[in-house]
Amino acid sequence: MAPSNMTKTKTEPGRLDPVLLAVLKGRLEQIADEMDATLFRSAFNPIIAEAHDASHGLYHKDTGETLIQGKSGLPIFVGAMSFAVKMVIDTIEKDGLTLQDGDVFIFNDPYEGGTHLSDFKLVRPFFRKDELFCFMASVGHWHDVGGAVPGNYNPAATECYQEGMLIPPVRLFRAGVLNPDIVAILQANSRQPVSLYGDLNGQISALDLGQKRLGELLDEYSAELVLEALVQLKARAAKLMTGHIEALPDGTYSAEDWLDNDGIVDAPLKVALDIIVEGGAMTLDFSRTSEACAGPVNIARSTAIASCYVALKHIFRDVPANSGVLEPIRFVIPNGSLLSVSRPKPVGGYTETILRVIDVMFVAISKVVPEMSNGCAYGTINALSLAGYRENGARWVMFSFFGGGHGGHPLGDGLNHGNAPISTATIPPLEILEAAYPVRFTQWALRSDSGGPGRHRGGLGAVYEIELLEKEADVFLFGERGRYAPPGVAGGGMGALNRFTYPDANGEDATPPMASKMVDIALSRGQRVRIEAPGGGGYGDAKTREPARIAEDVRLGYVSVQAAADDYHCVVSAAGVLDAAATKKLRA
Repeated sequence: MAPSNMTKTKTEPGRLDPVLLAVLKGRLEQIADEMDATLFRSAFNPIIAEAHDASHGLYHKDTGETLIQGKSGLPIFVGAMSFAVKMVIDTIEKDGLTLQDGDVFIFNDPYEGGTHLSDFKLVRPFFRKDELFCFMASVGHWHDVGGAVPGNYNPAATECYQEGMLIPPVRLFRAGVLNPDIVAILQANSRQPVSLYGDLNGQISALDLGQKRLGELLDEYSAELVLEALVQLKARAAKLMTGHIEALPDGTYSAEDWLDNDGIVDAPLKVALDIIVEGGAMTLDFSRTSEACAGPVNIARSTAIASCYVALKHIFRDVPANSGVLEPIRFVIPNGSLLSVSRPKPVGGYTETILRVIDVMFVAISKVVPEMSNGCAYGTINALSLAGYRENGARWVMFSFFGGGHGGHPLGDGLNHGNAPISTATIPPLEILEAAYPVRFTQWALRSDSGGPGRHRGGLGAVYEIELLEKEADVFLFGERGRYAPPGVAGGGMGALNRFTYPDANGEDATPPMASKMVDIALSRGQRVRIEAPGGGGYGDAKTREPARIAEDVRLGYVSVQAAADDYHCVVSAAGVLDAAATKKLRA
């Protein structure tokens, strides 16, 4: 690796003109945004192309810390990708590798690198005048990476090798020359090799564009000036977060929530958090969380920290996407717990666990500053795979995730049918899924009475019913919130439980024994599976919700007449006409 004298700038933070700093920040973010857009436009797989399950950014050359991330990528990758880049840096040092311009490393290690095997990371060093300036990286959720279950969400996995291929950091490109052997190995281990090839080339193109755009920026401004801007942006993020923490009263604020089970043992798993605020610093202590489990709802420490960042970004909305945000935060995550595992513990369902981490952050914060929190969102992505063979023998794999209701918040009701709060990923449109796979959606609708009651109601979940058009298929579900509903805050009620139904051997509707996880469901042409996704938790006491708003909810079908009476103590007709006198008497 070429030596560098660019690690630090002699200029103290604060010297740059604020306007110039804002310009450089915008230009740097635009580079990552363009990288995002390049992949989204060129990916073959709808989870990237439509759902935007990917991210790009610039990372510190020595530490791997996040310098800049695109605004369209998944927030969970802000923290996770810094660990991924650091893994490459450590590999280079450990193996004594010499970096060259044009090198690209590829891997999907979910332990040191974070998240799960479906997320493939490409990391490329950026050189300026023969000196390493930074790393740039791309991550995207590939359609299928082998393993026992198409789409890789295997709720029955007991080790990572049952979830897919695990690739350590290896050089895909050496000095700009592609190693086709690596590509061949990757394609041979996927049920969707063409999709894999398209997504891989989209990520390579995104890195190429980032290389070009960053070079243009450094031609216009000096490398020293841009480095100085990055130092200041990090310092400002740390100062901003410290200010937010200092505004909180010192104390310990606790919350706990539960996962239904791990897919192997039908027993709940606790995610517990103690937030300790003291003197402008915050400790996030997860010591009371359950130990690592047999099934695939474990996560690595890197993933746990990344999920805490996402929760902090929801709570303190003005903090930027760089590593400075985490400077005043201390993490206590015991090794061997559900939130800090190593190989070969399975981690494929990481999304479900990090959603619970975010939920306990919301609930704990609501106990000290309820005006900064909100009810918990629906709390599961309901990862669903349908797979089979077309009549011509071609393999098809439909993998998708689904939405639900968001929590009520201090300013209003929760969002109906939103995306999971771990990301900005959007739910793939049904038109795209129907065009790509032999399925038909016979229902895609809001779910009445699914939002938690409150002064501000939780958003409604959704109902998805999917009919198979091919002769046969296998179905796999990896979900959560089948037994522990999304909590409300500040006195708000819980959202509805998750519910999944499928036809049993007699063609009758059945539900999974594990409530939210199921493998090897055999589906025949014309048969349907159905997801009824949870709504969000409510915010504030339901008895304080304005009766006129409840009547409007009934009129729109969001809330039933019975729920209006039971949850809100309001008397409303089926047409949404409020009986003010009866309501006043009932509320009294």
